[in-house]
Amino acid sequence: MCGIVGVLNFKNSSFRVTEPYLIRMRDTMVHRGPDGAGAWIADDGRIGLGHRRLSIIDLSPAAAQPMCNEDGSLWVSFNGEIYNHAEIRRELEEIGGHRWKTDHSDTEVILHAFEQWGIECLQKFRGMFAIALWDAKKRELWLIRDRIGIKPLYYSVHHGRVTFASEIKALLQDPEQNRALDEAAFFHYLSFLTTPAPQTLFAGIRKVPSGTWLRFRENGQVLEQRYWDVWDHTQPLIGVSEQDIAEQILAELRTAVRLRKVSDVPVGVFLSGGIDSSTNAALFSEREDRPVKTFSIGYEGEYQSCRNELQFARKMACLVGAEHYERILVQEDLLDFLPRMVYLQDEPIADPVCVPIYYVSQLARESGVIVCQVGEGSDELFCGYPSWKIKL
Repeated sequence: MCGIVGVLNFKNSSFRVTEPYLIRMRDTMVHRGPDGAGAWIADDGRIGLGHRRLSIIDLSPAAAQPMCNEDGSLWVSFNGEIYNHAEIRRELEEIGGHRWKTDHSDTEVILHAFEQWGIECLQKFRGMFAIALWDAKKRELWLIRDRIGIKPLYYSVHHGRVTFASEIKALLQDPEQNRALDEAAFFHYLSFLTTPAPQTLFAGIRKVPSGTWLRFRENGQVLEQRYWDVWDHTQPLIGVSEQDIAEQILAELRTAVRLRKVSDVPVGVFLSGGIDSSTNAALFSEREDRPVKTFSIGYEGEYQSCRNELQFARKMACLVGAEHYERILVQEDLLDFLPRMVYLQDEPIADPVCVPIYYVSQLARESGVIVCQVGEGSDELFCGYPSWKIKL
């Protein structure tokens, strides 16, 4: 998890990006990138990019951001991971014409892929990402979010400029940013328990929708385009046996887990004991020469709304031979975390899972693990919610 931030001034604006302005925004997100920080401002002060770094792939200083290509015509600030970066780099090296300054940085792959294929390079990326890319030749700023919207990316257009960041709190460091409630977004929040993209609870601050890019030009013109839709990549499995479907799903899961193992820092698994995280733990432990590290959260006492499933997590950890860590939460942990939760989340989501996620992440970090796999999305894909079955 890194933090990106930046601003582009339109031609009709007299505002200029300064280092204190950019760093003030960037360093509201120190928690996203404790391993380093960078900033770049164009000589004319019209564009600036900032970055807080959590080092995962290519830990060398050469992979620090913001990063530029060989002639300085492209600059990028990027949060996330391109899982197939090595494969894309090999393809680019075979094509030739690119000078590389890092050993295996996925950030540099983004730069040279955009040089080679333009915005269509997104079709080659497999990963989770929020990308800000400045094309100095065309004077265009691209804001890009991954297909599912795993990585956050917010932006605001005001006073002749566009500002963007991984978190809303960074945008609020701009003294001219409006601070007001978006009442329509609040209505949607009360209906859906979250604020659907592109709205946020802050008037004038929007989130880039998943699978979408935005292109800003210096004259203030903006173009938004959805580059990926799941329905364009699905086909009915008519006449296919349940056994064949199960084998296809397992093969895809194995590929997904294998790609997410790629890291230059220790990787572990959040293990709740449910089907999704247990599957993750089992597949992650395949072909490993050392035990996978698993992390679980339990609760002191029994609650109808939050079931204590530690016994299932322990059983699964034992089954895969994991090096297992766990923590028992008490009511004081929730109360202690509440002020921090408000600061970190920026806008609410009506799901208490953010509390155990915070503490299990803390447990992993204290145990020396930097990256963890989670089983998000399986309930939505495979109808895992009992209420869905009732409504169907």
